[in-house]
Amino acid sequence: MAFAFGVVLFALGIAISIALHEAGHMVTAKAFGMRVRRYYIGFGPKIFSFRRGETEYGMKWIPAGGFCDIAGMTALDEVTEEERPRAFFRKPTWQRVVVLSAGSATHFLIGIVLIYVLALTSGLPNVSDTATAGTISCAANQTSPTALEPCGPGVAAPAADAGLRAGDTIVSVAGTPTPTWTDAVKLIQAAGGPTPIVVERGGERLTLTMDVQKVQRLDPQTGASREVGAIGVSQQLVFDYNALSAVPATFAYTGQMFAQVWQGLLMFPEKVPRLIDAISGGERDLETPVSVVGASVIGGDLAERGLWQVFIQLLVVLNLFVGVFNLLPLLPLDGGHIAVNLYERVRDWVRARLGKVQMPPVDYTKLLPLTYVVILIGGAISLLTLTADIVNPIRPFQ
Repeated sequence: MAFAFGVVLFALGIAISIALHEAGHMVTAKAFGMRVRRYYIGFGPKIFSFRRGETEYGMKWIPAGGFCDIAGMTALDEVTEEERPRAFFRKPTWQRVVVLSAGSATHFLIGIVLIYVLALTSGLPNVSDTATAGTISCAANQTSPTALEPCGPGVAAPAADAGLRAGDTIVSVAGTPTPTWTDAVKLIQAAGGPTPIVVERGGERLTLTMDVQKVQRLDPQTGASREVGAIGVSQQLVFDYNALSAVPATFAYTGQMFAQVWQGLLMFPEKVPRLIDAISGGERDLETPVSVVGASVIGGDLAERGLWQVFIQLLVVLNLFVGVFNLLPLLPLDGGHIAVNLYERVRDWVRARLGKVQMPPVDYTKLLPLTYVVILIGGAISLLTLTADIVNPIRPFQ
């Protein structure tokens, strides 16, 4: 029951995000005085509709998208004499770009709001690998890939003895800076005996001398036991915030998420072959793209295990991905329309500087072949992703 609830809830979250995307277009268009004919959620046969003012609002049976019909989206769009003064293409370029960007901006806003809620309720993960101390324990030998010896009499605790506290950030080890936890671990493992470790606590830097102990740890790649230095401290994996401190943390975390989304987009082409392999029976790579169906299944798994923080993070990633993807300068995406409008503006400015007459708007019919190619490729990838999510879905806990 929890799994089904999670699937439905995540799908609903996606549907709401898409509805708000189109609402972003509609609200900004109306704010600039453009004529909005229709605003619909979903595709396919109509469930209901009603008219308020000059706009028809409605819902259709397939909740997989929506649309906002603005009069005169291109110069080729037929408009009535009544609509012409308020047609999209007659408005200043900056207003058109704002309207076209509003859908993606809405996805970004949704992501920021969800991240802020996470910061206040459950904290934000340490995605920057900051060298901040979490649990302070002892320098124990490793007994298995997931366990250390229990702390007890005779087991040294260098970090605790030196006065290290949870929340302290390790700045340097033996004079070498440690911008990340990985850097700190490498330097501590290579050390031995009394070692100066600089930490930052409440904006103040302190030098603590820790007697680094030699312990046995298992090599993560070979599984062989090896001797390394240890001080008995684990990394703080989640940071807590109040309503004020959550604001800069939210924007910093959002920036990190944007970087990950962009990196994922750059790696997208090399993931397609792995997607085809998964359909033919190969192991499904967790990094391969997912459709709405696949993402909802993952959401169901997360809800079933009570991992609501990860559930919301997945919804954040999806919104940021859709927002960034939609801004790519390819028709029929909003980014493609933005590119055409900016091209017209730059072209007309250059011609005016050269004393030449202004040219007519771009003929979208000449761009149709490229548009069809983008639609064909996008449709093929969507079909591949949906097929993989049906025959070989990503199930991270199975």
